Amino acid sequence: MVYLCILSYRPITNLSVLSQLLERLVAQQLTEYLTENGLLPEIQSVYRAHHSTETAMLKVMDDILLALDSANLAMSSLLDLSAAFNTVDHDTLLWRLQTSYGFDGIVTKWFISYLSGRVQYVRTPTTTSS
Repeated sequence: MVYLCILSYRPITNLSVLSQLLERLVAQQLTEYLTENGLLPEIQSVYRAHHSTETAMLKVMDDILLALDSANLAMSSLLDLSAAFNTVDHDTLLWRLQTSYGFDGIVTKWFISYLSGRVQYVRTPTTTSS
């Protein structure tokens, strides 16, 4: 007997090879723009060259050890944000891209077009959600 946990299901994107290539190119250009203009937080590890979960953990450990060496209290809160992007409001994201990162014109229009009309559903061998 097989037991499946509903939390183990995740969205699968069915995009053409051309669409996947376009996404990679846009992600690369976006990362370069944010890096070159100093718009990424210094301690951000994701989407940055020479940064990883290891460098993130080293930063956390360093902060904890410095606090303990200074006789301060050290606490840590851990959050699972693995599916956080799935809950981002598109209007808020577009507003932030414009106001915080200076996106405008054709770039904003591309993101609006990319985010518009996206649907998500669950399909099993016997049924499909609305």
